[in-house]
Amino acid sequence: MNTKSLIYIFIVAMIIAAIYFIVTAERMPGELDVFAQCLAEKEAIFYGAFWCPHCQNQKKMFGKSADLLPYVECSTPNGRGQQQVCIDEEITGYPTWEFVDGSRLSGEISLTTLSEKTGCELPY
Repeated sequence: MNTKSLIYIFIVAMIIAAIYFIVTAERMPGELDVFAQCLAEKEAIFYGAFWCPHCQNQKKMFGKSADLLPYVECSTPNGRGQQQVCIDEEITGYPTWEFVDGSRLSGEISLTTLSEKTGCELPY
């Protein structure tokens, strides 16, 4: 093999390794995956809006596990209205957490409080 072929093979191998690393890193579980899944199993619902800074802060508390939250987007895509599901549920502020017993908590709720309300154990 000539030098040009070896360089080509090396570059292709590096690209494949980088893609593998990216895909593998994305699939690694988050620290709060089990907790977020438990919230969903306990029928807790997190109502929020994409433009809401408190909702973003609430999601940040869950890190990589935020994608597993039982989240309902209330805002219309243009940010000027509310989705019908949230109108029907009479959601008036964000974030709002609703629990299986019908109770609600509004604002950024601590993980400890969510654990106490649902019986879901935190990993730490």
